[in-house]
Amino acid sequence: MTPEDYCHDLANARGSDFRYSLLGLPLAQRQALCAIQSFCLETAGIATECQDLGVARTKLDWWYAELDKLFAGKPEHPITCALWPHLSRFNLPKEHFRTLLEGVAMDLDYEIYPTFSTLTPYIHRRGSVAALLVAEVSGYRHRHASSRFAHEAGAALLLFERLYDVRQYAHLGRFYLPEDEIRQFGLHSDDFLATKITDRVQQLFAFQAQRIHDYHRRALEHLPDEDRLAQCPLLIRLELMMALLREITEEGYRLLEQHTTLTPLHKLWLAWRLRRGEQRRFRRRPVTE
Repeated sequence: MTPEDYCHDLANARGSDFRYSLLGLPLAQRQALCAIQSFCLETAGIATECQDLGVARTKLDWWYAELDKLFAGKPEHPITCALWPHLSRFNLPKEHFRTLLEGVAMDLDYEIYPTFSTLTPYIHRRGSVAALLVAEVSGYRHRHASSRFAHEAGAALLLFERLYDVRQYAHLGRFYLPEDEIRQFGLHSDDFLATKITDRVQQLFAFQAQRIHDYHRRALEHLPDEDRLAQCPLLIRLELMMALLREITEEGYRLLEQHTTLTPLHKLWLAWRLRRGEQRRFRRRPVTE
């Protein structure tokens, strides 16, 4: 198995939103994005799969060392071997990958975040920075504005994923809903281990959903029209996220009781429709000097 095959199999889980975000991309971009996604998934597994904190920290230290080897041109892991050809091609900075690892370190240090302000650095490290790497591979004409788009988009995607899997994380003893907000709605972290939804839980989840809506809105406000087509990989993931969030909202935020999903065909249609719409929008743009 080649490093590219390894990353493709890891990143492209059947039905995953990421899989559909690659629609219509050239091979080099697909391979680079698969390698980045694989790095995110593999390192995230340190916190979710290691029961022993000492073992988890040892694995994290190994990844820091492997990152140094990658940027010295001597990668060893299949993921870093797959990343190596794309570092200079897409201007992928080492500091972004180190920041992703710093986010993993926060997973080892925190079981619950006291406030949203203490959660914010984690959102940046594991959400926004991952999206900034995607934006670099996707390309842009307006660096500052599209980076701001990616920053907000990555935060929205991470917050949604953590809300969507709230019960799964609760069983691991980890919580990404700020503790003061949980208490604000008269709840305790143990309430997320239940399989029955309550009015208070619904209200808390609705509060979190509104925050995701706000990040999504700000992301789109920052994205220049000239860069929309290039940034389709992130736009598609946002589109799929919002479609699923609408389903969850209509069902009453029953995240502790059921696993709401979109069908693969529905996801494919949404991704295809968005990309086709952006292609048409791009062709209709006036030609400027």
